[in-house]
Amino acid sequence: MNTIQMLVGLANPGPEYQKTRHNAGAWFIEELATRYNCTLKPDAKHHGLTGKVIIGDSEFKLLIPTTYMNLSGKSVASLANFYKIPVEHILVAHDEMDLEPGIAKLKKGGGHGGHNGLKDIIAKMANNKEFMRLRIGIGHPGHRDKVTGWVLGKAPQADQEKIDAAVDEAVRCMDILAKDGVLKAQNRLHSFKP
Repeated sequence: MNTIQMLVGLANPGPEYQKTRHNAGAWFIEELATRYNCTLKPDAKHHGLTGKVIIGDSEFKLLIPTTYMNLSGKSVASLANFYKIPVEHILVAHDEMDLEPGIAKLKKGGGHGGHNGLKDIIAKMANNKEFMRLRIGIGHPGHRDKVTGWVLGKAPQADQEKIDAAVDEAVRCMDILAKDGVLKAQNRLHSFKP
């Protein structure tokens, strides 16, 4: 039923970025690891923090690249190639400006929408865009000149609580994804209201 084998959370490495909006993908992986008692370990070979969790009957490789956002593909391609995981069986969690805080959506394929992490993953996976995305809403600053400061800034507490709630719901939906497949997980996640 479930075809996803690898879950990736995009982020920038280092404590100064930990709480910034751009790291929303990593918050999802960290929360998942916590919930399933997995310790993420630095893995120099794959340029990231790696681990694995068993949900239902499915094993998921976990990865948070530690390469900086615009080189995320190096880490993703390394782990995927090592375990021979096809692009279609990878789910990448990332911050999404087109969605408001408190909203998270699952989607298959698509472009990179200007997201440097997705851009690099697509490039390093031979331009195959068919991986699943978990888009975690962070809202938009309103003007493209403000985007960098926005994604590398910290959300105000009210927004952060909504983002955390959406991440928490997305983690719960992985249980559904593992047991009943992507569509059911999608239906549940897309009806979530923070």
